[in-house]
Order: sequence, then structure tokens, then C-alpha cells
Amino acid sequence: MARIAVIGAGMGALTAAARLAVAGHRVVVYERTDTYGGALRRFERDGFSFDTGPGLLPLPAVYRDLFVKTGKEPLEACVELVQVDPSSRHVFADGTRVSLPNASRAGVVTALDEGLGPGTGNRWGDFLVRAREAWDRTRRPLLEEPLWPNWQVLAEREPYPAVPHKRLLRTRRAGTLAEIGAWELRDPRLAALLEGHALTQGLDPRVTPASAAVLPYMEHAFGVWYVRGGLRELARAVYERCVARKVEFRFGADVTGVLEKDGRASGVELADGTVTEADFVVAGVAPGTLDRLTAGTVPRGDGEVPPQPASASRLTVLLGLRGARPEGTAHRTVVHAADREAELDALFGTAPANAQPTVTVLRPDDPALVPDRDHEAVTLTTVVPARPDEANEPHKSYDDLADAMISVAERALPDLRDRLLWHEVRTPADIAEATGAEGGAVPVQALAAADGRLLHPSNSTRVPGLFTVGGWAHPGGGLPHAGMSGALVAGLVVEGPGFRGSQ
Repeated sequence: MARIAVIGAGMGALTAAARLAVAGHRVVVYERTDTYGGALRRFERDGFSFDTGPGLLPLPAVYRDLFVKTGKEPLEACVELVQVDPSSRHVFADGTRVSLPNASRAGVVTALDEGLGPGTGNRWGDFLVRAREAWDRTRRPLLEEPLWPNWQVLAEREPYPAVPHKRLLRTRRAGTLAEIGAWELRDPRLAALLEGHALTQGLDPRVTPASAAVLPYMEHAFGVWYVRGGLRELARAVYERCVARKVEFRFGADVTGVLEKDGRASGVELADGTVTEADFVVAGVAPGTLDRLTAGTVPRGDGEVPPQPASASRLTVLLGLRGARPEGTAHRTVVHAADREAELDALFGTAPANAQPTVTVLRPDDPALVPDRDHEAVTLTTVVPARPDEANEPHKSYDDLADAMISVAERALPDLRDRLLWHEVRTPADIAEATGAEGGAVPVQALAAADGRLLHPSNSTRVPGLFTVGGWAHPGGGLPHAGMSGALVAGLVVEGPGFRGSQ
């Protein structure tokens, strides 16, 4: 039985802890805040309850596998999963609206033909076939296996089979999502639908590689799910599974250093001076935090994937509304920006940050979130730059953007302001407080091509016994990927460097 210290209680760290405990190890989790779950937090006011992190769960099979492997009770015995249908409703710049069914390629094709015009559905369906090919080529190395030592193969090869396009007497192939939209989808609304999947990850579709076609494919192929009571309930269930497997938790325990002895990780030191020995250390922290904890002693060779800086965060507006949620309301509505180019320039360029944003509106049909059936809890989110210097920034800019988001959301809820009781704004500073990520940055999932700039460092490090887990390590950000990283780290600890992932 090995002694294992886990730094942080985010979802990647929790999944690793549960799996390691089941393997017979003594696991202690050190969390600097007073609770678990990382970004999966909850805000409550006046009988309303809101998720302040992710609001939907893709690929629930990752957590089903965790619960199967760590105990007798399956995931569905611990939380209630609800398949969201339609998976999303879209309001485009020209006022066109379309609802997309969940996990049904044929249904999506039909809905697009009916909502956007004949031919649009087939173009999107043909795109999904090509996106599936990219998914099949990258699924194992990017999600199910430890990062390859020769990861440059993933960085250099574009897995998306782009359609040849003749332009100015030259045959070209799409290399970015924006080019796929312009050359293969050939409809600004389909392009907005495609690019929106990158934008929600904080990626600029104009430079995001075509391999990101897997983002909409995953949603259409595997569906989108809601956890009754909010996604915080998933964090609770995983935490309780850890406790049942005898994982120890020490909250308010700020780890200030990873100890080394004879060239190997040997324990952790806390802010109060306490030193705890360990045979393995699993760090579920952002790269900058890991550098501080190791005093920069984790060497990185020229052939290693460098830590990936994330420039994007989230602004979330929580709305308490009077009046019942109308029948037939979509759980998720995406209201696309009137001018996508101006929006992207404001987010990723040097243009003034006053362009209308794309806003995701979440309206769960969940009595647990409201005081009674005569009220509704609504969450608005948009992408904003991460703000490492936020302490010096005026909060008024976020208040102004929050008001703009409410105005955008009125395109989906015309009576929104009339029903509004109050609103709360959650900024990148709140994300930074919950996760420790500088500026409230949110990591993206690993993607192939693009010279490796969207890959993440390996879960194993050059310090024996020290591993990294969670969104800032392979395979990157997102709830499913956090669970996958926990499985990979557990496999590397239990089976050693020869571990090659699930078979």
C-alpha cells in the first residue's frame, strides 16, 4: 500500500483519488478551499440555486465507468441523469431559429433543412461524417492513452479529411474551423453553429485547427446530459464515492511545496509548516501553481509539450425570475452575435471590447433550483479574456457586459427584464478563487495539429513519483476529460510507466 498525496479537490483529482483508493492505496487529498469540486460550485440566494461552473455534461460514460470501477452503486443510483432534448436551440444573427435534437444525426439534418432551408442539413450531415473520421483517428491517443512520447506526430498531422476547394486556380483544403465554415458549409448560420463550439472553449475559430471538428461531433454522437439538482450534484456524488473508499480530505490545507528526496517526489509541505511524507504526489493544479510548488525544479526538455496558456475565461450572470418556466422551453439556447468578426476581434484581437457577445442561456426544468413553480432560475454565460491583472481592473466593465448579455438574452426571452427580480455576476476572479487558475483561465480539451499548441503536458513528469491531473494536464479541459485524466493517472501509478490506457 502506497501513501499518495493529492493536491486539489477538482474533478480530475477526485476521480484519480477514488481509483487509487480502490487499488489499495492510502490517499489523502489536500484542498486549499473549504470544499470540493473545483469549478463545479453552487450559488444560492432567496431559494434559487445555480451552477456557477459547467451546466451540462457530455460523455457521461466517463463517470459511469468511474462508478462501476469504484463500487457497487452505479452512477445513476447516486445522481439522476436527464438527457437534454433538444440539445440546443439557436438564435442566429438574421433572426432564424432552429432546435437541434439530442444525439440524432438524422434528426439534426432534418431540423436544419426545415429551419435554415433545403440543403443545409445535408451539408452539416456530410461535415459530421468527416468529423467522425477525425474523431476515430484521434480518440485513443488524445483521450484514452497517456500522451505519446512522440507527441509531435499528433501535433503535425491534421486528422480532419477536408474537402478539396478550388480558389484562384489553386486547390486548397480547410485548415481551420473558419475555413471549414466558409468552404464546406457555405452558410453563415452553419458557420456560426460550427464556430460556436470552438468559442465556448475559448478558441478563436479563425486559427483553431480543423481537428476541432470533433467538438460538434462529440455532442451530436454522444448527446448532452443534465444532472438533476445541478452539476454540483455530480461533484457531490464523486466526493462521497471517495469518502466511501476511505479517501481522507483535508480542507483549508494550502500546499506550498512538493518535497523531493533522492530525485523523487517524497511528500508535501503545507502553509502551516506541516510536512507529510508520500510515495506519490498527484497535483491537480494549473501550471503556474505547479511551478511554485516545485520551485521550478520540474525540468522540461526540448521534446516535451510546454504548458498551454489559456487566454479565455467566462463571465456568468445568474438571474432570478418571477413567473413559471413556460412549457416547451429549451434547456439551452445559444444566441449568436450579430457580428461574429467584431466579437472575435474584441475577444482575441485589439479591438475595443464592446462588440455584442454570443450568449448561452441555460433554463433547466428543475424544481430543486427555484423557491417554487412560480419562479425560474436562468444562467447566462459568455467568453471573456482571462484577467491575470483583474485586481487592478474596474469591476464596472463586467457590470456593463452583464447588462449587454441580458439584452442579448432578450432575443430568446422577450419578457426577461419584466420578469427579472435580481441578478448576480460571477467573474474570472471567482473562477480563479475556485480553481487557482491565474486570471480565471479555463483550459481547453486537447486537440491535434496546430503544432501541438492545443495539446497538454503529460500526466507523468520528469520527477519520478510526481503526476499531474485535471484540465491543465493531458487530455485537457472539460468534465469528461477531467475524469479521463484521473483514470490515466491512476493507471500510471498502479501499473507503472508501461501503462497504455484502457483497451
